[in-house]
Amino acid sequence: MLFPKAKIIHCRRDPLDTCLSCFTTDFTAGYEFSFSLPGLGHFYRQYERIMSHWNVVLPTPILEVNYEKLVGNLEGETRRMVEFINLPWNPVCLQFYANDRFVGTASNSQVRKPLYRSSVGRWRNYEKFLGPLRESLGH
Repeated sequence: MLFPKAKIIHCRRDPLDTCLSCFTTDFTAGYEFSFSLPGLGHFYRQYERIMSHWNVVLPTPILEVNYEKLVGNLEGETRRMVEFINLPWNPVCLQFYANDRFVGTASNSQVRKPLYRSSVGRWRNYEKFLGPLRESLGH
């Protein structure tokens, strides 16, 4: 409502990969929910609930992007996002890692690299330890 002409791009990723990534990242204060697998599962379910709410009540268009599809088809999915926000295509979009702007997130080193696939399905390496997460996600 604050930005009535805004368009929202919402990227979804496999919940197990998302939660595992949070669990293995050394976040600073304020992310205590990420210190336990059940806590992550609960937090993820709340995120899904609130996104479902926004999808229903917001008049603003929301484009759903699947992370795994993005990794598998970077150009196609990027073109879809650029088209959604009504901008002309620029091949530089595929070289996001060459941008030298400051990045103040836990993934600051990752954004300086081309997209990679090793994080897709990473949870399988830890499957035998993820029972509490699966349970809290309702899997």
